[in-house]
Amino acid sequence: YILAKKYFDVKEYSRCAHYTQECTDSVSVFLHYYSRYMAGEKTIVEDESDKSSETRLAHLKLLHHDLGRLRNTPKWDGYLCYLYGLVLRKMDLPHSLQVLQDSVNLNPLNWAAWLELANLIKNSEMLSQLKLPDCWMKFLFMGHILGELHLDEAALNLYEKLHQGVFEHSLYIKSQIAKIYYSLRDGIQAATKFSEIREEDPYCLDSMDVYSNVLYVQINQPELAQLAHQAFAVDKYRVETCCIVGNYYGLRGQHEKAVLYLQRALRLNPHYSYAWTIMGHENIEMKNSNAAIACYRKATEMNMRDFRAWYGLGQAYEILKMPLYSLYYYRMAQSLKPDDSRMLVALGDAYDKLERLHDAKKCYWKAHCVGDLECIALLRLAKTYDKLKETDHAAAAYCDYLRDSEKQGSGEGDEHHGQAYLYLASY
Repeated sequence: YILAKKYFDVKEYSRCAHYTQECTDSVSVFLHYYSRYMAGEKTIVEDESDKSSETRLAHLKLLHHDLGRLRNTPKWDGYLCYLYGLVLRKMDLPHSLQVLQDSVNLNPLNWAAWLELANLIKNSEMLSQLKLPDCWMKFLFMGHILGELHLDEAALNLYEKLHQGVFEHSLYIKSQIAKIYYSLRDGIQAATKFSEIREEDPYCLDSMDVYSNVLYVQINQPELAQLAHQAFAVDKYRVETCCIVGNYYGLRGQHEKAVLYLQRALRLNPHYSYAWTIMGHENIEMKNSNAAIACYRKATEMNMRDFRAWYGLGQAYEILKMPLYSLYYYRMAQSLKPDDSRMLVALGDAYDKLERLHDAKKCYWKAHCVGDLECIALLRLAKTYDKLKETDHAAAAYCDYLRDSEKQGSGEGDEHHGQAYLYLASY
């Protein structure tokens, strides 16, 4: 077992599987099957030229058969159940959900099984039907899946309770709270939480890629430069480090260098959806829409709940002047973040390009109702009313737009304000 484990640690998975094939103890049996799984995944990543589904599923089918034979035997435990569920999920088989539920009930402390289970939850209804063990790991899982489903307020409340209780000193909980604040578009609170984590543990790189994204959005180049320098000094071969450096170069406008570091991140972990999404953004900046589409598609394959990747696909097809495609992807993004005004405005723009003005009008109005931080929705709504010859409504929308803009102290004297004043004067 010790020899096989050493082979596993140096990523010689096939040798590890070979040396454990005659072992009978539960730890060695799991190591044998898991190393076979990892060997197959490694082969798929290395042989990108062969993309056929049959080739990709070959090792999974064999594992599915062999693990299925072990069910209802004394060797079966929570870890083998987890691996079986993982194989079923990769093969898109329907009973993977039940198997992974069984796994977390057999061994509630296996966080990997909880994460795989989270990948199968599509909505809050599915979540409510799960039969989960009543232990502290369940609360960590609930916080994670609520965040993944973009139920940010509920996730934040749960994490705050955990942070005030037994997890008061947990950096993981604090980083999850920071991520939720970022998802809620509260960049100041998110940056504050991440800064606290760095003060407590200067060598922590977990979730620092998200912190780099916060700094990117805030256009805080000095802080992002410092973060990139420190991350590079701690471990330049961490995926998070490559993403941080990629964001730094992206903020400086050096998009080719940014893509180079993001490609390095994906060589380290090809399943890292966050890096695929950022690389899509960088390709958009370089006016390479086709490459951006390929990156965003990869991101959605890895994580179907990544609304930024769906939104990026919509943008890319909009640049290519393919409004029907962009409409589909904006719909996907909006379904994941139904109360985000950016998704609604983008969806309205897509409808407008397709001359579906009544649908566009509904989107702009809803964007205004949920809270339009960019103060764009009312302007677009007014223009749509004007196209529909609804002059009274258009004038009212322009008045509301001017009032809201003045409250926010933005846009005074710009072209859009001029258009609004001219329309109202004419009206």
